[in-house]
Amino acid sequence: MSSAPQVALVDYGAGNLRSVAKALERSGLAVDVTADPAALRRADGVVLPGVGAFADARASLSAKGLDDAVVAGLDAGRPYLGLCLGLQLLFDEADEHGVTPGLGRFAGRVERFPDHAADGRRLLVPHIGWNEVRWSRDGARHPMLAALPARDHYYFVHSYRAVPAVAGDVVGWTEYGGDFAAAVAKERIFAVQFHPEKSQAAGKRLLDAFAQWVAACR
Repeated sequence: MSSAPQVALVDYGAGNLRSVAKALERSGLAVDVTADPAALRRADGVVLPGVGAFADARASLSAKGLDDAVVAGLDAGRPYLGLCLGLQLLFDEADEHGVTPGLGRFAGRVERFPDHAADGRRLLVPHIGWNEVRWSRDGARHPMLAALPARDHYYFVHSYRAVPAVAGDVVGWTEYGGDFAAAVAKERIFAVQFHPEKSQAAGKRLLDAFAQWVAACR
């Protein structure tokens, strides 16, 4: 019997590691919670979670040498799942507390939600709670999409959202004062703005799809 795929859950000081690790284990993955760059190179896949400020997360990754390890894993084609800040950090830059450069894997920037929708309605920021994600049905864009329903509800907590420069990078959309990118994907990258570990059955479906994808890539 083959062993469970092992994923490195990147520990750069994010506060929600335990719940993410437990959720990944329930989907059949062996999880190494680690701040060791070498462990990322050994793993079958990498998961970058996160809550809090973009600039703080970026500085912590850099201080631990984890930013280079994540980029090396992406360059090597290792499956990557980004959660919340783990999606935002993939973009060119963010304007939270001044402009901070990201990892530059997706063109575009991370911006705060506006205070008002296009029709003048006031938006409550942060965007907190359950909201619907509409998934792309083009399975050629990423293998995980074939395992997801056309629509599902997930749990969000965020004040900033990615604004991709390339529309084709977006594979999931959510409406909050207008559509925004709830998920992006290309090559062996899949990243979501919501929290699967807080999203009950829908989150389990997504993490199951990730586990299946990592196993297929070994």
